[in-house]
Amino acid sequence: MTEVRGSAGPNGTHARRAPGTPCWVSLMVHGLTTTEEFYGALFGWEFETGPQQLGPCVRALLDGREVAGIGQLPVDRELPIAWTPYFASDDVDHTAETVRLCGGTVGVGPLDAAEAGRMAIGSDPSGAVFGIWQASAHLGTAVSGVHGTPVWDELLTYETGGVAKFYKTVFGYEEEPVVSADFDYVTLHVGGRPVAGIHGVGLSLPRDRGPHWLTYFEVADADSTVREVTALGGLVLKPARDSAHGRVATLSDPEGAVFSVIESPR
Repeated sequence: MTEVRGSAGPNGTHARRAPGTPCWVSLMVHGLTTTEEFYGALFGWEFETGPQQLGPCVRALLDGREVAGIGQLPVDRELPIAWTPYFASDDVDHTAETVRLCGGTVGVGPLDAAEAGRMAIGSDPSGAVFGIWQASAHLGTAVSGVHGTPVWDELLTYETGGVAKFYKTVFGYEEEPVVSADFDYVTLHVGGRPVAGIHGVGLSLPRDRGPHWLTYFEVADADSTVREVTALGGLVLKPARDSAHGRVATLSDPEGAVFSVIESPR
């Protein structure tokens, strides 16, 4: 992680995102009610019912503003439980076709989500899953920079070279690689602003997960959040530690969805 930024507009206002900008995160789980209880206690989220076309799902809210989505998997579907970032697109059908042409796959969609917008879910050539969102009524995460809001998305993969070219072609990113013999990292920029990162970790990538996107959530107190995760039935995968961008920890919820938290410097 080399940069941390909020995704809303100036002064936290809600604005349509430029193509390639992370605009939403969602989670598919087996136990929707218990997952709501976990994140409600951890981040202070409240919930409202989401678009019926997407099946049983809710939108997480902070002070009435949308933060993230959680949906329920069909009983017979044994899919990995993971947070999925969505990247903005002005034309999801064109973006999905570009994903295919560049060696990725599109597993869901493109399809309409009622009046909210149009979406697809794909994966890059290494298998990391991500979403594509063409906004209509629903522009995405409506608040940033406070406890419980997504603040950064980072792809953990084997190496950055090939996969960075994929995302650059699909979303038009500008790239800023870290020049280091022992640190393989590329920051993705939209309009000169860092929006996401790609971290090549080689053989230290977890064998049971493979390449995957990791979402960071802003928290008021990283150490307190770590303790609360344990009390709520989650796991601490990497304890709270200081970094150049704040105090961070990597955690998982009771169903195994991995996420990181960061207490940004005040």
